[in-house]
Amino acid sequence: MRTRMRSSRLLLSGVRMLSTTRLLMFGVALLLAAPAIPASAKSLSGVVQTGDSSSHAPLADVGVTLFEATSAQPTAIGQATSDASGRFTIPYRKGSSSSIFYLSANLGGGVEFVAVLGPNLPAFATIDELTTVAASYSMAQFYRTGAISGNAFALQLAAGMNDNLAASATGDSSPVLLASPNADQTNSLQSTRSLANLLAACVGDPAVTSSLLALTTPPGGAPPSSTAEALANLARDPGSNVAAIYALASLSDVYDHHLSTMPDAWTVTVKVNDSGSDEPDLLIGGPGNLAFDQRGYAWVTNNVIQGTPNSSQAVVVLKSNGQPADGARGTPVSPLVGGGLLGTGFGVAVDPKGFVWFGNFGWGPCTGCDPAPDGNGSIARFNSSGGSTSKPDGYQGGPVRAQGLESDADGNIWIPSFGNDSVYVFINGNPQKSVGFQQDVGSGPFDVAIAPDGTAWVSNGLGKPPSSVAKYALVNGSLLQQFRYPVGQGLRGLSVDSEGDAWVASQGDSMVYALRPDGTEIGHYDGGGIDGPWDTAIDGDDNVWVANFGPLETGNTFVGRLSKLCGVGGHCPPGKNPGDPISPATGYTVPSAGSEVLLHNGDPLYGPGKPPSFIPMMRQTGVVIDQAGNIWSINNWKPNFDNDAILNPGGDGIIIFVGLAPPPRRAW
Repeated sequence: MRTRMRSSRLLLSGVRMLSTTRLLMFGVALLLAAPAIPASAKSLSGVVQTGDSSSHAPLADVGVTLFEATSAQPTAIGQATSDASGRFTIPYRKGSSSSIFYLSANLGGGVEFVAVLGPNLPAFATIDELTTVAASYSMAQFYRTGAISGNAFALQLAAGMNDNLAASATGDSSPVLLASPNADQTNSLQSTRSLANLLAACVGDPAVTSSLLALTTPPGGAPPSSTAEALANLARDPGSNVAAIYALASLSDVYDHHLSTMPDAWTVTVKVNDSGSDEPDLLIGGPGNLAFDQRGYAWVTNNVIQGTPNSSQAVVVLKSNGQPADGARGTPVSPLVGGGLLGTGFGVAVDPKGFVWFGNFGWGPCTGCDPAPDGNGSIARFNSSGGSTSKPDGYQGGPVRAQGLESDADGNIWIPSFGNDSVYVFINGNPQKSVGFQQDVGSGPFDVAIAPDGTAWVSNGLGKPPSSVAKYALVNGSLLQQFRYPVGQGLRGLSVDSEGDAWVASQGDSMVYALRPDGTEIGHYDGGGIDGPWDTAIDGDDNVWVANFGPLETGNTFVGRLSKLCGVGGHCPPGKNPGDPISPATGYTVPSAGSEVLLHNGDPLYGPGKPPSFIPMMRQTGVVIDQAGNIWSINNWKPNFDNDAILNPGGDGIIIFVGLAPPPRRAW
């Protein structure tokens, strides 16, 4: 019969039964591989322990190695063995890296703890279960062969997300995860602590380790080499063996404040909602979409003034870790105003020169701006430092109430103009050199995506003619429509895979349609939690991620979810075909852990004196994958349709699913 472990003392006794011979051989091998360290070198001190800060126990005689990650096998910087207090010291010659450093502690028997340190070595670090959970999830896309390796820029992005989950100095949960809008407003704090309990159970019982390695072996793949790699496998496939893993995690309770009920998947998220200002008209309100620049910063549209139906005159810029941009080293200071910003909706794009373009859907009152007739929006542009380069009322003339935007490799800016049923291109990013194509009246073009051959797909679906997808080519300075194919109902966002196939969200009939480059339909798909889809994104395996807005109908309160479908790139799980769902029937959700959802200024989601909301993931629009494999899914509307459609629609921030998707193939 399985015995629940109730103290870290039992875990420590299990560690003392590890093979001394194995540890000595491990240490000798690494010492032989590590470079000689001069006497004048600096040193990193730390501790290996099990259990949280209130009940931790030191782990003695554990081999600890300091690594610098590379695009191949990591470089061993130095090695030490922990003493009776779990302490160790590792001298080093190099304290900063263009990549990242991390610590690995080999407890034997397949049990490995890891702590990610980032590009600069600290004076002190803790290695325990929580740092391992953070490392395995944040580095999930780079931790497949027993070591962390990958592109240096992507690894630094991942290290920033690691710090959102755990504090390497103390080994505790991070301040970000302990505070609003996380803490008990979502279940991720409790999920990470349950996963830490799972690792603690592995420390005391080899049978638990064996079970974990078996449960996280990919179908048809090799078993993970250690517990840390096992959690990375789980992060990439969080819907598999959920119940069995929950049972293992329940064998230990050395980390309190863990899950009390089984999750629908073992995803870990970080929610962000700080625009950089708590001024009422500068809070995040109805973000619709985002685009990443060359530094990994996210430029986020902001549709309304929070708590009102009025157009916002600000946009938000977030660092790669989700915190507001602060102006360091020539970066923007969030939030941004000016340049004609007015009710930015779904349209944002970064061009090859680093300029950022926003489409202004624009309606209602505005101060200090001169909108086009009837409040119709325009196009705004900013430089990489956040300075507006468009006129005070934006670039007027041509596009009206733009929705999606995209830049091609030549810097041409493609604009679906919802307000006048047209498609425009600013040639080489010059609004004075604009060409357009007039579609049928009422077609309502919504989004645009660039294919590998430079052509552009456009979704139409908010107007009176049948919904359709059209494809355009820029030929000798003119726009040529290659075809228009009727499909779906109420089309929204679309994306293009590496084969040139388009995947378009059809909100009206809750389907995702796939079309070949010539416009013929591959198929239409649902399942995996798809409900009123709004946008799609293609990951590095050519699989398809879907943001769900839910039904547009009265009496509906929607709980947000993220869906995943097999793509056509040959990376479907065994037994799955293109279009089949990979995510659970519920989708990947973010349940509440019991605390009401709060805005960044501390107000309840629906405002002071209003009924509380316990739905942290709301109606989703944009979904974008960063170069570390984190999926940024956007809370555009609040959950309650009846209230929100007229009075108070704006969602409150962004849900970041940590390490969940292979990074997209296009990289800056």
